Amino acid sequence: MTQYQGSCFCGAVKFQVSGAPEAMGYCHCDSCRRWSAGPVNAFSLWPYDSFEVLAGADQIGEFHLTEQSYRKWCKKCGGHVFTDHPALSLMDVYVANLPGLTFEPAVHVHYQESVLPIRDGLPKMKDVPAEMGGSGDTLPE
Repeated sequence: MTQYQGSCFCGAVKFQVSGAPEAMGYCHCDSCRRWSAGPVNAFSLWPYDSFEVLAGADQIGEFHLTEQSYRKWCKKCGGHVFTDHPALSLMDVYVANLPGLTFEPAVHVHYQESVLPIRDGLPKMKDVPAEMGGSGDTLPE
């Protein structure tokens, strides 16, 4: 089984994912943009049983604006590492923190909030896919 290891900015928090992600793509929502301090956030969603913290669990801080996303960071360096989505039983491990992972995005979510139009031919979801509790509606590129 393929494994990918990652860490926070300073290396105090180390983690690993195994297998393949459930999904990869870009999130354009205001919350992700503000949390990532960028115009778009690249995500990879992993089932809980394929995610493991290897070191620094005591250094992980948490904040959640809503019950949908528990954002995690390193208390030592402030580096953002992953977001827990408890309702989906998925961990969003930021692609930038998995240097060995080949990023193969399949979708843009919350594209109605986009501040950086991206014309790449991928589906542009108004919110999120229906199987994840969204409308499933797409927007034009």
